[in-house]
Amino acid sequence: MRKILITNDDGIESDGIIRLAGAAVEFGEVWVVAPDSQRSAMSHGVTLRHSIEAWEVEFPIPQVHAFACDGTPADCVRIGVLNIVPGKPDHVFSGINYGYNLASDIQYSATAGAAFEAAFQKIHTIAFSEDACEMHEVTDRYLKEIMAELLSKPLAINQIWNVNFPGCRLAECNGILRDRKVSTDEFYKDRYIETEVSKGRVSYMVEGTRQFNALEGTDLKAIFENYISIGKATNIS
Repeated sequence: MRKILITNDDGIESDGIIRLAGAAVEFGEVWVVAPDSQRSAMSHGVTLRHSIEAWEVEFPIPQVHAFACDGTPADCVRIGVLNIVPGKPDHVFSGINYGYNLASDIQYSATAGAAFEAAFQKIHTIAFSEDACEMHEVTDRYLKEIMAELLSKPLAINQIWNVNFPGCRLAECNGILRDRKVSTDEFYKDRYIETEVSKGRVSYMVEGTRQFNALEGTDLKAIFENYISIGKATNIS
């Protein structure tokens, strides 16, 4: 039986990872190693200067082996692959992230960072993300179908499958677009709000403005048009 390691950056108690594990148990033996709390936008960061801890926890999906970790999502993959899962996993799933991981913003994503760490460990990997809303109709309808499709599809070195589900109702979803390229456009255009907190000290709070333009054939364009986007993303070779 194949072994599947699952992680995320929203924390082990997030709805997305529970739904992902619930779908994955139909495809193999599932192990979860995930952060004990929110770790979004940490990219591919790993812990090198101090130890990290992991501990077994109860998980709402029967037969899932679950561990919380106080490190980064990439740390979770590293200890999951190298120490926790017996004999190493055959696949790594990262997600389901609360918020899209596409376009140029993917470079900040710890969902993608964890997936790229798994690819670096030479493990077949799929990252799953959806809109940051409570509308899961499209994801829940197509999740297992896309898992079954991609589990058998090969990847190049340092490459992952990247799947994004639109946050619309199922009736409004236009289907699946495959072979989507990672858009070079911005999903959010950022600026920082400055506030003087004391003499000589200023606080900066990021504020993003959502963009609505994207090139044809890209992941961002697919999501804007209510399609599921499936494509490959490649880390440095």
